[in-house]
Amino acid sequence: MSGPASPSPVDLTGKVAVVTGSGRGLGLAYASALAAAGASVVVNDLDEAVAEQAAKSITEAGGRAVAEAVAVGTAEAADRLVARAVDEFGRLDVMVTNAGILRDRVLWKMTDDDFDAVLTTHLKGTFTCARAAAVRMREQGDGGRLILVGSPAGQRGNFGQTNYAAAKAGIAAMTRTWSMELARAGITVNAIVPVAATAMTETIPAFAPYVEAMRRGEPLPDFLRKGEGFGTAEDCAALVPFLASDAAKDVTGQCVGIGGDKLALWSHPQEVSVAYADGGWRPETVAAAWHSSVGREPQTVGIPAPVIPEA
Repeated sequence: MSGPASPSPVDLTGKVAVVTGSGRGLGLAYASALAAAGASVVVNDLDEAVAEQAAKSITEAGGRAVAEAVAVGTAEAADRLVARAVDEFGRLDVMVTNAGILRDRVLWKMTDDDFDAVLTTHLKGTFTCARAAAVRMREQGDGGRLILVGSPAGQRGNFGQTNYAAAKAGIAAMTRTWSMELARAGITVNAIVPVAATAMTETIPAFAPYVEAMRRGEPLPDFLRKGEGFGTAEDCAALVPFLASDAAKDVTGQCVGIGGDKLALWSHPQEVSVAYADGGWRPETVAAAWHSSVGREPQTVGIPAPVIPEA
């Protein structure tokens, strides 16, 4: 006769999470996955009706959730989200900073408002929410989880996304910095790098017909799910409860990619080639040595174009 089943390593019963930008899409998938694992969740969206509907969908599925409608970016908004978690559920254990917007334009057409709006929501919103959460978690004294949301654009750059790529690159840097600063408090900090069929990726011409077929109920082909790591928002959601759980208590400072059938660990920037000159470098010696030493194999830029099999 077998004994009782072992508890799940990702059981989040008793934990409380805030997920910014969780009214729909990836954010809602993250919030739903956390609730399914046992966490109580504060759902956030700028649109109150959208936030309320998202929270309702979680509670109707058997989870615990409340809605807090506020535009992420300011310290006041971050404090409201943390306070809502504490007032409703008594504590805060997990902060997922997912809220974001897009204002895509090439450099010479991007306005100050385009740049500032994206940096305010993505970068400052991540900062203010993480700071408010860290303050609360340190007061509680029993650790916590900051799960930040990055992007391949922040790892490699992307045409027309100066503001978005800069914000996401900054989020990766903050992940590494905060993982050091919060280690003694038992708070882990990681970034996820999701790839999914969203309002942004469905505009990529190579993906569009497959996204449309997916909406008709057809499965995505393996070359997308595995080769490109491209799938649904729900495919990306499993990573969030894992990082929020005790199973990931020793995982911190990492950028982890997920999408479709693919899970990946992104490298951190490092020197890939070096050269030395006795007494230091001059412009002429840099020019003479560049192509035969350090610059012999320059790094690539941009997100690689998807490889579509020939019909």
